[in-house]
Amino acid sequence: MKAGFANMNDLTVTQASQGLATYLVEEVEGAKEKGIIIGFDGRYNSKRFAELAAATFLHKGMKVFLFDGVIPTPLVAYGTTNKGCVAGLVITASHNPKEDNGYKVYAANGCQIVSPVDAHVTRRINENLVPWGVSTDTLYQNPGLTIVREDVISDYVRDMKAWNFHPETNSDDSVKITYTAMHGVGKVMAERIFKEFSLAPFIPVAEQVEPNPDFPTVAFPNPEEGQGALKLAIETAERNGSTLILANDPDADRLAMAEKKPDGKWHIFTGNEIGILVAHWTYTQYIAKHPEADKSKLFVANSTVSSKMLAAFAKKEGIAYGECLTGFKWIGTLCESKRKEGYTILMGFEEAIGYMIGGLPLDKDGISAAAAMGEMAHFLYHSGTTVLGRLEECYRTYGYFITNNRYFFCYDYAVQVQIFTEMRNGGKYTESVGPYKIKAIRDLTSPGYDSTTPDNKPILPVSSGQMITYYFENGAVATLRGSGTEPKLKYYVELSGENPETTRAELNDLVENIITHFLQPEKYPLVRPTD
Repeated sequence: MKAGFANMNDLTVTQASQGLATYLVEEVEGAKEKGIIIGFDGRYNSKRFAELAAATFLHKGMKVFLFDGVIPTPLVAYGTTNKGCVAGLVITASHNPKEDNGYKVYAANGCQIVSPVDAHVTRRINENLVPWGVSTDTLYQNPGLTIVREDVISDYVRDMKAWNFHPETNSDDSVKITYTAMHGVGKVMAERIFKEFSLAPFIPVAEQVEPNPDFPTVAFPNPEEGQGALKLAIETAERNGSTLILANDPDADRLAMAEKKPDGKWHIFTGNEIGILVAHWTYTQYIAKHPEADKSKLFVANSTVSSKMLAAFAKKEGIAYGECLTGFKWIGTLCESKRKEGYTILMGFEEAIGYMIGGLPLDKDGISAAAAMGEMAHFLYHSGTTVLGRLEECYRTYGYFITNNRYFFCYDYAVQVQIFTEMRNGGKYTESVGPYKIKAIRDLTSPGYDSTTPDNKPILPVSSGQMITYYFENGAVATLRGSGTEPKLKYYVELSGENPETTRAELNDLVENIITHFLQPEKYPLVRPTD
């Protein structure tokens, strides 16, 4: 949030809003009457940016629904369809550092916009760079503005209660859950959804439960960072005899989870582990509630860099599965298309601790995920087992899928391109990495390549971003990609096997070979994360 066209400030927010408003009014039927819903998080200037955007849309003749205070991002996605809007907008930088902010746009279906809409909006922004001279001085007196909160929240809770399976046992306060909002906006909605699910009140991490744009207790306000980010939550849980921690990121669209083991140590679940737990919970409980359901018309999905265990789970249970590109906009888009085909959406997830339950909204939702995992924990503890115990049951049933996902900081995009150019080797992709032979390759960087298709063209869409997936003869799958939002070069490697110890050892050795031969940190200026 500073001056310059590459940053969030009054000018760039105004320009983005002018372009989006022009696109909506001129290219989307009923845009003025149906309007747009706008929300914002607790970061510096988020409210001001939301008001600037609202004033701009009103100036263009559009109806505007504006939340009256900070709100979790998934409520804006939900509100887009709930209010019948043509678009939704939330001002948030999610779990990014405190200096950042962002501008996130939803389509009428409550899913983040995808191609070609994003290109059309960009073109309209570039055509409307000169400010229209809009002021926020009379914003709240404009008859086109409607202030919203409880109306959207109450409908959201009503719809999410369809995924509340055991309200009669949830109130047992012997099950103690610790919750942190990571200095973000999740607390109020987390309290509300716990109450509506008949869950006993959680134990809040006092230092982190209220919005604070400085994020004073964490180096990075991202619960995905693990032990460091959850330090205060673990300390709070220890003081209160709590065995389960639930953590939202600052805009509450992600969920992290940790459970205390019998030896006193804490297990911090990976995004893939939580993903399979959410899938197993929603499926088993939905079938118990709807025994007449056609299993073949139940649908789950995840991104291509997330665990293949979901596909194994779906195959064994006889339900439908879909894979898509990285990013929840693709998961939401896929689920929306399957819903139109008559499928019931159970869930979707990405390994970066993002989960969607029931397809409402069509975006990741840390609030509904927290309620689901809280209810699951109550159910499991009353059944004489634990969350880790249930995960182990899933492994025994569907296979041990072990992952090693990490990243290097890469601050020069040209370096990232050079690394991937070497991997492509002029189209003559390598056939092995150290002792590990490669069976197939998929390159989703335009123009794309897939060694498994007759015409060598990928089934998934290609883009300008760097992304290659290697399929090994030992069954491992490794995807390397450049982040679209951070200066990171990421790798996602997974191997399944019957024995978790030997599988993990083989996986870790493969990862070291991938780092040495593909990423080459000794040759290129890549920086390992400090932890």
